[in-house]
Amino acid sequence: MIHEVFMPALSSTMTEGKIVSWLKSPGDKVEKGETVVVVESDKADMDVESFYEGYIATIVVAAGEAAPVGAAIALVAETEAEIETAKQQASQNNSSASAATPQAEAQPAVAVVEAAPAATQANGNGSRQNGRTVVSPRAKKLAKELKVDLNTLQGSGPHGRIVAEDVQAAANPGKQTAGTTATPGMVPVTPPVAPAPVTPTAKPAPAPVAPAATGGQVVALNTLQNAVVRNMVASLQVPTYRVGYTITTDNLDKLYKQVKSKGVTMTALLAKAVAVTLQKHPLVNASYTEQGIQYHGAINIAVAVAMDDGGLITPVLQNADQMDIYSLSRAWKDLVDRSRSKQLQPQEYNSGTFTLSNLGMFGVDRFDAILPPGQGSILAIGAARPQVVATEDGLMGVRRQMQVNITCDHRIIYGAHAAAFLKDLAKLIETNAQSLTM
Repeated sequence: MIHEVFMPALSSTMTEGKIVSWLKSPGDKVEKGETVVVVESDKADMDVESFYEGYIATIVVAAGEAAPVGAAIALVAETEAEIETAKQQASQNNSSASAATPQAEAQPAVAVVEAAPAATQANGNGSRQNGRTVVSPRAKKLAKELKVDLNTLQGSGPHGRIVAEDVQAAANPGKQTAGTTATPGMVPVTPPVAPAPVTPTAKPAPAPVAPAATGGQVVALNTLQNAVVRNMVASLQVPTYRVGYTITTDNLDKLYKQVKSKGVTMTALLAKAVAVTLQKHPLVNASYTEQGIQYHGAINIAVAVAMDDGGLITPVLQNADQMDIYSLSRAWKDLVDRSRSKQLQPQEYNSGTFTLSNLGMFGVDRFDAILPPGQGSILAIGAARPQVVATEDGLMGVRRQMQVNITCDHRIIYGAHAAAFLKDLAKLIETNAQSLTM
C-alpha cells in the first residue's frame, strides 16, 4: 500500500508550511514515529514524524519549497516492490498539475533530496542544515536536562542529525567505550565521540541577511511575515479602544539597578508587575468567545519580539505571576534565544493570555498596539524619561516617567476595567516595586 505524507497544521493559524530540510531520501527505510522532515510553520521550525512504516518512495515538495496544509509532500511505500508504483503515481500527479499550469515544470525526484546534504556541507557542520541545528526531539529534551550545548556537538544521525546518543556521549565522555572489535560479517559500530574540550568550538555564524531591496523591487513576504499579516487583518474585526496612563518609574529603576547584575532584565520586571496586577483583574486577562467570556486559569504573559529576518513573534512567560523574578529572567532569555533560531514549540508562542509590547529601548515616548487575535488586552510601553512635575508638597521636582497605553477588546472589557487595571499597575510600580523580588 502507498501512503501520502501530508503537510501538517502545526498551529491553529497555519495555512501553509515551508520544507526546511528532508532527513530521509527516496529509498530510505522509515519507521513509524521517526522524524523524516523539518517544516517551517508560522513562527518555528518543527520536526514532523511519519505515521507509517515503509520506504520513502518519492519526495513531492523539495527543500526550500512551500505547500498548503493538507497537501501531499511525499509518498511512503510499505514495501520496496511498491516504490516504483509510487513514483509513477507521483509522476502522473505532476503531469496533471503541469497540464493545468503549463508554465510550471515538474522537478525530478532525485534533485529534491540533494538539497539537505548540500546545505549541511556548506555550513561545515554535519548537524546544521539551512542555518539551523537539526536535533531530534529526544535529544533536545536530554540536552536541556544534562545542560549540554547542542552547538558544540557533531551529529551522528542521518545527514548529521544530532540524536540522543550524541548528547549522552557529550555529557558522559568517561563512559565511552575505548574501542569496538569487529565481528566477522558485521560492521563495527563506533560510539559518537564528544568534541575535544581543549579549544572551545565557535558558535556558527548567523544566517546571512538578505541585501536591502533596491528601488522598484518587490520582495516576497516570508512565512512569519505572512502569519503576521493574517493576524493583523483578523484583529481589524475586533472593536477595540485605548486607555493611556503615566507611571513614575523612580522606584522601579532603582530596583533594576540593584538586581541587574544578577541577570534580571527590565522585561522580566515589567512582565512580573503586569502579571501580579492581573491577579486582581481576571477580566483583563480574559478573552472573547462566541459562547461568552473565556476566563483563563493561568496568567501567561506574551512579549513581542522583532525577528532579524522580518516579522515578529511573541514568546510566552507561562504562569508569570507564580515565578520569582530570577527564574522569570532566565526563562525569558531562553525563550528569546530559541525564538531567534526558530526552536520554540507552538505552546511557547501561542498560549499568551495578555501581551506586552515594549518600544522604550528605542526611545519611543508612546504608541498604540494592535490587539492580538484570541486575547483581550495588550499593553504598549514607552520609554521612561526625566520629567519636571509638581510634587505633592506643591514644589517642582524631576521624576522619571513612562507612558503606557492599553488596547482592549470592548466586547468584554470596558473603559472602567482598563483604567482600574492601569491604576493598580501604577501603584505597584510607584510604591511597592521591591515586592517584585519576593
